[in-house]
Amino acid sequence: MNLEIEESVREKAELMLSSGRKNMGDALGIEFEKLSRDEMRASMPVTENTIQPFGILHGGASVALAETLASIGAWLNLDDENHTAVGLEINANHVKSVRLGGKVTGIARPIHRGAQTHVWEIRIENESGKLVCISRCTLAIIRRRG
Repeated sequence: MNLEIEESVREKAELMLSSGRKNMGDALGIEFEKLSRDEMRASMPVTENTIQPFGILHGGASVALAETLASIGAWLNLDDENHTAVGLEINANHVKSVRLGGKVTGIARPIHRGAQTHVWEIRIENESGKLVCISRCTLAIIRRRG
């Protein structure tokens, strides 16, 4: 799969991608498809790492995908290296199940980009493009420590 990166954030995005630090996204199998200030996109397989005990996509995995996209998207919008974006609140409505062996794609877009908060909407869709989860994530823009 080809990764599309907005030219204005390429250096910042590639630095993040090449850091080598393992994170929750690695454990869940999240693969970025698009990194930009206006739209983030990533896919996640429905595997034993992302299902609940009844063999369908766990809502918590969907929320992790949503917050990952929103957090990185907000961070890419920050020009000041002394600040970062962290999750403040997230909600999610799970409207369709996805069984083991499937795949979902998250598409995140900013609704508000302020100096102190960002709000992003995240749609998670199945392989047929049907809505699985709709989420909204509010991020706090904070000064980096250390």
